This record gives sequence, structure tokens and C-alpha cells, in this order.
Amino acid sequence: MNRSRLALAAALTAAAALLVGGCGDPGGPRGAGATPTAEGPTHLWPDLPPPSAPAEDYGAIEAVKVTGVKVPGGDLHKVDPADVVRVDFIQNPGTYEPSDTAYKKTVERLKDCAADNSGGTGRCPVLKAYYRDLTGDGKDDLIVGISTPDDNLDIRVYAEEDRRLTQIMEMSDAVLGVELAGRDLIIRAISSLPGYEYHTVWSWDSHQKTMLPTSDEIVRSANASRPKSLPSKASDAPSSRSPRQSPSASAPDDGR
Repeated sequence: MNRSRLALAAALTAAAALLVGGCGDPGGPRGAGATPTAEGPTHLWPDLPPPSAPAEDYGAIEAVKVTGVKVPGGDLHKVDPADVVRVDFIQNPGTYEPSDTAYKKTVERLKDCAADNSGGTGRCPVLKAYYRDLTGDGKDDLIVGISTPDDNLDIRVYAEEDRRLTQIMEMSDAVLGVELAGRDLIIRAISSLPGYEYHTVWSWDSHQKTMLPTSDEIVRSANASRPKSLPSKASDAPSSRSPRQSPSASAPDDGR
């Protein structure tokens, strides 16, 4: 037997020893252990009677016509957002009661918006307006934030149809930030649980003809603290989102 064959025989002998010793991989199938038994969902209280009335955590959500505001050419870019809010607040208190102090003070401050544009008192509570097609009709809708005296942010969205103005969303909360993601409006708000915040996604519902809260969750936040103050008028509001500091929408200014 020549040297090459001897070397080959020695190599084969060593490989066989490794396999016998368990150091090699036979390449065959291996057991993964016991498979857990699949369990279907367990229905609790199957005989529970249906509720007599739905819960309305967000209030009665419906589209509201805003009268007295003209929309030239059906273009919401040509309408003064402060004028829209001023008329709408008087017609539609929304989440507020007309007797609420915060509502009354907001209505009074809205009267100052026209004066602010000409060097007035600087009390106009309307933040910078944003524009985005949320309804999918190919036309920009108007998104407005109103800083209220109760340290909340009232958010209202308006659509145009046949040159008429319709409020398709209204909510008020201790808002930490607002984001636009496609045709969704995502609102971050303070939770009563320390270290957590609410994330609510509002989406257009073509059947209801209004924006609905389609997703609502509570998530962990590193610092869910409310800013001490909100910008008092549109010119003071940042143009992009600053987490936990800016209540204005975070998308790039589509507003032209």
C-alpha cells in the first residue's frame, strides 16, 4: 500500500472515530421534543346578554355641516382656517358643553384671530393648519388644532363637498403629538397610568362619512409628560413634530 492510500485510510479511520464518538453530524432528522397541544379560544360567560346600548367613549361621532363659510372653487386652501374654526365652534361645541368655562374662553379668544393677523393681542388659539386628502376623493381636507384653556388640544377636520363645508372629525384631549400617516391621523395623548400614553388612529369611514377611531391602544412611553404650554397661534406652531412638545401635525406642510 503506497503512502497516499495509507494517508487516506488513516483519514477515514479518524472520521469514523469522530462519528462513533458523537462529534459529527449524521445529517438525518432530529426530534424537536414534545409538541405542545393546540388549544382553541375559551369563551367566557357564553350566556352573557347583549348590552342594551353601545358605549360612546368618543361621544356621538357624526359629520356636521358648517354653514356660513364659503369655499371658493371648492378649494379649502382658499379659506381662512381661523374663520372656519370660529364659525364651527359657535355652531358645534363638540366635546364641550356651551356652559363650560373652557368653551366660553375659547370662543372669546377666537374673536382675536383676525386682530392677531394685524398685530393684535396674540391670543388666537388656532394653530398652524395642515392639508391632506383623508377622504380619498382627490381633494385636500383641512386639519386644524385649537389650543383650549383647559390645557387640551381640540382637533377638527373639515372636508368640502359641492362647495359646502363639513366637519368630519372633532376630538379634544391632553395631546402629546399628532401624526399624519397616509390617510390616517394618529393622536398621542396622556394616559392616567404613569409612563404610558394612548395612541389613537382616526381613519375615514366611507359608510359613516366621517373619521372614526379605528385603533386605540395604550403603549409604554419613556417620558409621557404634558408640555407646560401650547403655541397660542398658528405662527408660533412648529412646522414639524417634536415628540412630547408639539401638538401640531407632523407631516411636511402640504398646505402650499
